[in-house]
Amino acid sequence: MLTHRVIACLDVKDGRVVKGTRFVNLRDSGDPVALAEGYEGQGADEIVFLDIAATNEGRDTLLDLVRRTAERLFIPLTVGGGMRTVEDIANALRAGADKVAINSAAVRHPQLVTQAASRFGSQCVVASIDALKKGDFWEVHVNGGRQPTGLDAIDWAKRCADLGAGEILLTSIDRDGGRSGYDIELLSRVSQVVSVPIVASGGAGSARDVVDAFLLGGADAALLAGVLHDGTTDIRSVKAALQAASIAVRAAA
Repeated sequence: MLTHRVIACLDVKDGRVVKGTRFVNLRDSGDPVALAEGYEGQGADEIVFLDIAATNEGRDTLLDLVRRTAERLFIPLTVGGGMRTVEDIANALRAGADKVAINSAAVRHPQLVTQAASRFGSQCVVASIDALKKGDFWEVHVNGGRQPTGLDAIDWAKRCADLGAGEILLTSIDRDGGRSGYDIELLSRVSQVVSVPIVASGGAGSARDVVDAFLLGGADAALLAGVLHDGTTDIRSVKAALQAASIAVRAAA
């Protein structure tokens, strides 16, 4: 049986981990290297490092920080933000990333997903999708959630998988930082149209929310950020709740 993954997310700006609500009102949450190491110690299955300002500022990901983070980890590290070319992806992988998340550049140049999958393998390519509910559909947003695209998130997720993405990181902008639970309807709609793993993101407020993302939303992994940074819960507690719900997970440290 495949185990479900619990992933700690580090949103990084100016070299520090930050967290806000609906991608704004950011507050400092600490040093990314120290937090990544701490979450691995708690039993996190992976770390996601998102340089949230790189695309909007038109610059590359902070590769030195990626390198210093990767050097301290024994679990997989996904890096996103500012990935515009195959060479950007190669640089992130050389710096120690195991996977690379592509968002804005994938929307603007969908062939980048296929090129990256062809060169590095689909298992390295994560299609990161930031979705905001608009009427009767979820609209894909880019540039750190600032720019609407007109794309339907469910259709776009399917296309990303068809293009070669090995995983979908699906973030609900509506739920981000609100701690009211993941968007189960969005997760379940996407899980019905793609066969690659889906990482639920945006809205975790408790261990129960993670259980629901797996049992009701069809997610394969769940991303947690603010609730970990401020100590509302920890990886061990989340995994204990998952085990109590008979959901297969790797044992916490």
